[in-house]
Amino acid sequence: MSSHAATLADLVRRPSVNPMGRDVSGPEYLEARVGEYLVQRFTAAGLPWARQPVAPGRDNVIARLEATVPGAPVLLWDVHQDTVPAEGMTIEPFAPLVRDGRLYGRGACDVKGGMAAMLVALDRLAVLDGPREATVVFAATVNEEFGFTGAKAVARLWSDAAEPVDAAAQALLSVRPTAAIVAEPTGLDLVTQHKGAVRWRVRIHGRACHSAFPERGENAIYHAGRAILALESLATELLTRHPDHPCGPPTLNLGTVRGGSGVNLVPELAVLEIDRRLIPGESPQAARDEVIARVAAACAGARVEHDPPFLESAGLPDDTRAGAAKPWMDRLESAAQARGYHGHRTAARYGTNASIYAAAGVPAVVFGPGSIEQAHTADEWIELAQVDAAADALASVVTGAA
Repeated sequence: MSSHAATLADLVRRPSVNPMGRDVSGPEYLEARVGEYLVQRFTAAGLPWARQPVAPGRDNVIARLEATVPGAPVLLWDVHQDTVPAEGMTIEPFAPLVRDGRLYGRGACDVKGGMAAMLVALDRLAVLDGPREATVVFAATVNEEFGFTGAKAVARLWSDAAEPVDAAAQALLSVRPTAAIVAEPTGLDLVTQHKGAVRWRVRIHGRACHSAFPERGENAIYHAGRAILALESLATELLTRHPDHPCGPPTLNLGTVRGGSGVNLVPELAVLEIDRRLIPGESPQAARDEVIARVAAACAGARVEHDPPFLESAGLPDDTRAGAAKPWMDRLESAAQARGYHGHRTAARYGTNASIYAAAGVPAVVFGPGSIEQAHTADEWIELAQVDAAADALASVVTGAA
């Protein structure tokens, strides 16, 4: 049985960087190394597993540990394999370093610490003498940081959609789970609601010509400038809507601006990337339509194209306080508190795979070791004691020994 520290170190030293939509390649990109590690681990443990292809070089890995009591529910444990890029880090990103009770490295906090906790919990449950009161399906998903496509593929396994699914993966998760626990750094609190998001690219066209005769062209960047001012105005306005919501107000961010190919050319294209964060209950389509209307009004006469969203999520509503999921969430809360943590039910401004499962009819909660303040940082780290406590709490939910 691997310790939580050794498991986390194994994961960190296997890079799984998400390209984040960029045309990049190299040994640190994509999730294949982590996926192979998981397959080897589950094979050695004798657990049934399956790869679920999502995109070239990007497979979800799903494993199943059966309950030992009849009629037990299915709990989904989700954790993403990918990390954000490592550029600008002040530590060696893929050489795990343990110092003062912390493990440092890219992904240590977001979210390989949570993955290590789930894997160690599965180890402990597999050799347990007592009963397992729920079947655990572990799903290590791809592309959480940029598009949620891995979680969407998992959710299709129990849906009634006509879209074909991987048979081996569906054999492990053919029924809708009773509840989902999604690993993210929450300090062992329970995030029961969080924001959604819709993200897309806007292409603003002009007409190229030599900069000696700019009047003969149409400057796409000038059009984009007017669009940017309109977006800034809307972003300020959004902060006044629902300012007291537990997740914070809806927000808008213009993340990237690209345009032009040379200083002596009138640019024919400018591309903007927009991130519109939604409070639970907001419609992604309505939010997108509002942005489209503001850009159109600001760029009258220009040719503007809006790409389909590359990420779309309606957020996580708080639906864990009633129904069949409630006793399992109550167990998780009690388990965190029994190990010296607050176990508060709280809200978050960020988004996670939990919103995908909630939209597919599965009450979901976000839970795991680490602080969101350390996610994506230049010296990313996690407290190893929290990883161990999270593993213990997760296992106790299944045994009922919180």
